[in-house]
Amino acid sequence: MDFLRLSTIFWLASICFEVKITALDNLRVAFQWKQLDFQYPNENERKLAIEREDFVPEHNLPLGLEVYKDRLFITVPRWKKGVAASLAYIKLTDPMDSPKLNPYPNWSAHNFSTSSIPEIISPFRIRADQCDRLWVLDTGISNILPDKKQLTNPQLIIYDLHSDVLLRRYEIPADQIKENVSFFANIAIEDDDCSDTYAYLADLASPCLVVYSFKDNESWKITHNYFNIDPLSGEMSVNGINFEWTDGIFGLALSKRDPNGFSTLYFHPMTSTNEFSVNTKFLRDKTALKNDNYYQFKLLGSRGKKSQSGVSFLDKNSGVLFYTLLNLNAIACWKTSNPSYTMQSQGRIYMSNVTMVFPNDLKVDFDGNLWALSDKLPMFLYDKLDPDVVNFRVLTGSVKEAIQGTTCDEKLKISNDVSGRKIQIGEKNIGICEKSRGLLLGFVILGCFYKVFY
Repeated sequence: MDFLRLSTIFWLASICFEVKITALDNLRVAFQWKQLDFQYPNENERKLAIEREDFVPEHNLPLGLEVYKDRLFITVPRWKKGVAASLAYIKLTDPMDSPKLNPYPNWSAHNFSTSSIPEIISPFRIRADQCDRLWVLDTGISNILPDKKQLTNPQLIIYDLHSDVLLRRYEIPADQIKENVSFFANIAIEDDDCSDTYAYLADLASPCLVVYSFKDNESWKITHNYFNIDPLSGEMSVNGINFEWTDGIFGLALSKRDPNGFSTLYFHPMTSTNEFSVNTKFLRDKTALKNDNYYQFKLLGSRGKKSQSGVSFLDKNSGVLFYTLLNLNAIACWKTSNPSYTMQSQGRIYMSNVTMVFPNDLKVDFDGNLWALSDKLPMFLYDKLDPDVVNFRVLTGSVKEAIQGTTCDEKLKISNDVSGRKIQIGEKNIGICEKSRGLLLGFVILGCFYKVFY
């Protein structure tokens, strides 16, 4: 073994170790909670709510998030009885690590009574658009786990974020949902024109996409085989809890508008490891699947084994698609200008079995900051959360810092190894890095023997 070859092995290994240090974990914890609590008008009202079981702290789990100016919005779906408010916010300037949540837009919007249905029932995810509107996709379901009650059809609720006044409520028509089956859990907004905005609503249970036109105040349903689950991807495992899910179309992310005025919608079912895309030109067409538009839906590629993903979000400034990796407690990325969607072309942003246990939502705000929420949902559903440890976290960091050193970084370089094969100097490496670690250890041991015996 010549010295040049040995030096090359050391060089390759040092690159891999350096990558693992610089390319991961560029997010910080902004807020965290052991249990959620709410800002009641006074302590007596809080105590009364607990006595009446209108507020059962252990039944409140944060799920979706959105950031608008100085407010961070959080959804708290009504999995069980005792959710104080299913949509709330905190101030980004709040100095507390675990601030109390303020109901949005007010307490009365979440008031259940025997004679009326509240303004907001149980949303999973929300979206603030560039037109200063908050789009709330409400499932219309209360007490999801023990005794599911469909109080209304799934609905869109839109607020003016300047005044927090309700602008519009739109109930999805009965012919666009499947009774006692449909479950709308994610939303994407195409808001380049404030008067002609489109919302894309994902029904994961009766896999379809409902497209809503703000201008016409109407919607239509689109189905496609790519919205369905992959039956080989149903097994999930998060921190020792094994379960099987059958969630269809879930992740939705929109690109910047193209010269023709349309965007690309990147999407995937949760129970799948594949990513797909379609131009919104064909989604805005109400007869989309009655002609050749069916073949405009494209398979981009696979993320690899155990890479089931929930939500996704595309940062239009960098062109980077961010998405959660549920089995891995991680957030990953892919540069949409990359023609290849493979394991090697994707980067890992953040991974932790402590602070990122089940990443359930992520967004990029208008200032270029990435936000992610982790909430230990499988433990909440199938086990029990420990109220004495931190269970929920919101993490953040700039997009620029988050992708630094990954394959999504514009500064990514390409080098050649000694055999002429190409390796990527970034977080996501091909096999050469893993092999070089083993080779490095082997040659260190050989070197020790050589020094001792010769």
